[in-house]
Amino acid sequence: MKRNFILKILNPIVAILFLNQILTGLLHAVIPKGAYEFFHEGGGIIFTVAVLLHVVLNWNWVKANFYGKVPKK
Repeated sequence: MKRNFILKILNPIVAILFLNQILTGLLHAVIPKGAYEFFHEGGGIIFTVAVLLHVVLNWNWVKANFYGKVPKK
């Protein structure tokens, strides 16, 4: 698979998981404990993996912008 194709799928997933973390964190007092554990804690693990994959796929951009190195083609 091409990197851009994977990112087109991964980026919305990261955004949804990010919103999930915010909403479940804010509403933790009104969400049942089992649902909170599933959505917030489980979603946090998946969110972390998705963000790491996102950074890996964009590592050339990170190097170019933060370390001043031009990516090799």
